[in-house]
Amino acid sequence: MAEDHKSSVLRFIQWTGVNDELPERYSFKDSYSDIVTTSLQSDRIERGRVTCTLTVEPCHLNNFGGLHGGFVAAVAERVSIACARTVVSEDRELFLGELGISYLSSATQNAMVTVDGSIIRSGRNVTTVAVDFMLGDTGKLVYTTRATFYTTPMAKL
Repeated sequence: MAEDHKSSVLRFIQWTGVNDELPERYSFKDSYSDIVTTSLQSDRIERGRVTCTLTVEPCHLNNFGGLHGGFVAAVAERVSIACARTVVSEDRELFLGELGISYLSSATQNAMVTVDGSIIRSGRNVTTVAVDFMLGDTGKLVYTTRATFYTTPMAKL
């Protein structure tokens, strides 16, 4: 690779902050979960449905000022698990098999986003959950996800 390309790539990496040290509050085991859960507030939990409010903070944004796609995935996973747990008993282990996300628009800083998870189908070993992200002030759908969970069959002893 040419020297000028190397220096351009290095400047880009430094600009994105990849080399920056993580703040101490995010340097411990399971801090990923804390980043997600501190921004989520549960509004309603019932069998087959979970509704939360997400406040978009500066640490959730990408370089373009919109909600980062990885953060959308993390919230979708968390809400999907919570929704699946309303119909799948605690003694059954859940495994996330698929997570599909459609990025339709963007949520910006300080936006209040309603995150609505609902069971599409739940069987003996497979549970499918849809999670929609809508802007709180307009109700506009900005992201939609679908998660498929698999459960381990119970041993017959």
